[in-house]
Amino acid sequence: MKSPTTSKGFARFRAPFALRCGAILIDYIILVAILAFSTLVSRLLGGGARSAGNSSETIGILLTIVVAALNLGVLPGLTGFTVGKWAAGLRILRDDGRPIGIGRAFARHFAGYPLSFITLGIGFLIAALTLRGRALHDLIAGTIVVREGTAVVVPRA
Repeated sequence: MKSPTTSKGFARFRAPFALRCGAILIDYIILVAILAFSTLVSRLLGGGARSAGNSSETIGILLTIVVAALNLGVLPGLTGFTVGKWAAGLRILRDDGRPIGIGRAFARHFAGYPLSFITLGIGFLIAALTLRGRALHDLIAGTIVVREGTAVVVPRA
């Protein structure tokens, strides 16, 4: 692996595949929790399973879509983090190290991820096998996921 790139006191290393999996798992657990909670509230308020599809359930679905757009598109476009990536200490950047922007973040997640799924997961597995750790959706969007940490300078002997 090449030496880490540094900027503003931070070293950036290739994000480990398992850590990337954990970060996206956190993001999707949040979305599923919102949907499950809204469905539960809808069923409790509406009188059970027969009332499925009522307005409170629709509000829960819409809320889940809004949170998905904010967490997986807007937030990484502005900061380079999703909630899961922030928790895992990962950041999404362009290939050249610049911020990705909202358009590229939406393309990465809402176009690139489905293509990675369509390939039966091989699009994700590429990240574990390539030297720079880029998955299919990273290649499509021109991004890279890095692990950030404090730069440690070791003096020469």
